[in-house]
Amino acid sequence: MIAARPALSRRLRMMGAAISIGAASMLSSAPAFARGPEGIADIAEKVIDAVVNISTSQTIEANKGGGAMPQLPPGSPFEEFFDDFFKNRRGPGGKGGEKGGEFQPRKTNSLGSGFIVDTAGIVVTNNHVIADADEINVILNDGTKIKAEVVGVDKKTDLAVLKFKPPKPLTAVKFGDSDKIRLGDWVVAIGNPFSLGGTVTAGIVSAKNRDISQGPYDSYIQTDAAINRGNSGGPLFNLDGEVIGVNTLIISPTGGSIGLGFAVPSKTVAGVVDQLQKFGELRRGWLGVRIQQVTDEIADSLNIKPARGALVAGVDDKGPAKPAGIEPGDVVVKFDGKDVKDPKDLSRIVADTAVGKEVDVVIIRKGNEETRKVTLGRLEDNDKVQQANAKPKDDTAEKPVTQKALGLDLAALSKDLRTKYKIKDSVKGVVVTGVDNASDAAEKRLSAGDVIVEVAQEAVSSAADIKKRVDQLKKDGKKSVLLLVSNGDGELRFVALGVQ
Repeated sequence: MIAARPALSRRLRMMGAAISIGAASMLSSAPAFARGPEGIADIAEKVIDAVVNISTSQTIEANKGGGAMPQLPPGSPFEEFFDDFFKNRRGPGGKGGEKGGEFQPRKTNSLGSGFIVDTAGIVVTNNHVIADADEINVILNDGTKIKAEVVGVDKKTDLAVLKFKPPKPLTAVKFGDSDKIRLGDWVVAIGNPFSLGGTVTAGIVSAKNRDISQGPYDSYIQTDAAINRGNSGGPLFNLDGEVIGVNTLIISPTGGSIGLGFAVPSKTVAGVVDQLQKFGELRRGWLGVRIQQVTDEIADSLNIKPARGALVAGVDDKGPAKPAGIEPGDVVVKFDGKDVKDPKDLSRIVADTAVGKEVDVVIIRKGNEETRKVTLGRLEDNDKVQQANAKPKDDTAEKPVTQKALGLDLAALSKDLRTKYKIKDSVKGVVVTGVDNASDAAEKRLSAGDVIVEVAQEAVSSAADIKKRVDQLKKDGKKSVLLLVSNGDGELRFVALGVQ
């Protein structure tokens, strides 16, 4: 080992001391940075009085969901325990256990969160917080408890609006613009987890426009701010103290926060709250179409590049799209001036558009863009969209012919086949009687009983029609063929199959 020279040793010691001081300085400043923005405490102090607890109670009916009371064999060693546990909880008719009376009704209680948006006593929360409640109470931050009533609910976005009579001046919060938040922005969640009282947590926006299959209009803000049981219905704030979301659910194997919390964006919440206050219900726009994803294969079949938009699979005979000339096979790429990237986009945009408004709908039909004017109807919650059927020629006079194409066994519809596969009389086309398990058709989940209505946007009524169209597409150099397929009830969907 070579010894360091005295001068070099001194320099090294000085450098080491400098590094130590720098590291210490960095370590001392790290905790302050880890705490996040300094303004969080100011935001919490400013808005916490607008955040309320929602307490509900519900009466469970006698023996609800319990079925018949369990029976034990005579002389069972558990008979005494059974009598004490079950019969003592029964109503007057169950004295002595001889008449077998019902269990007594019981009350259950639950807690959630909400926030005041109007000093007149208007509160926003989640629908699941107050669903089926017999009694609802709002508990202010100082512990004041006031009975509340429901103004309106929207199950599709899981939102509810409550109203109570203010016993004193209130603090209200305003909605911010959730469209302006960016990934990584700091947010603050306030609620009542585990019934502990007002609790503040902070985190960042982890993702936007999350679709987690909770409803037709999913577009959640994802955050790692701790959200736990009892936070449901509470507000998610930006650093200006504005509400940019309503904390609604978490994904967790334990029930506690693991950094996957989801909030309904304020852009959605504000519109829902406004309508619930005005009408007590939601009045959503309705186009009257059934739509599906435009896959790469479907896009290739329709000459659409790149794949985008919402493919119209069916049109309601009584809906607004029908008189506007929108047809199955059209791809909606723009609605009322807004780009449509996928079916979820179209669903949300249509729902947020005023009922009765005339809008421009840009579609792609056979490779060309067209604009249709549509006057929106109103979506009814109990509506079941009725698909329009293609109108091929009548098949009743045609003899059944079985033929193979695209890995499918095909036959013209007959009375016997309709009965066998439970196919409605209104469904026209060619029925699938078998599927080759090694084919693309099997992978796309076509099955016996499906009915092919169109091939490459042309109606078919026989197996020969399908074979002829497929052969022509092969000659034209097409790599895939687009089928319009119906189930036995007449529900339509498009399926793209590869051709060889």
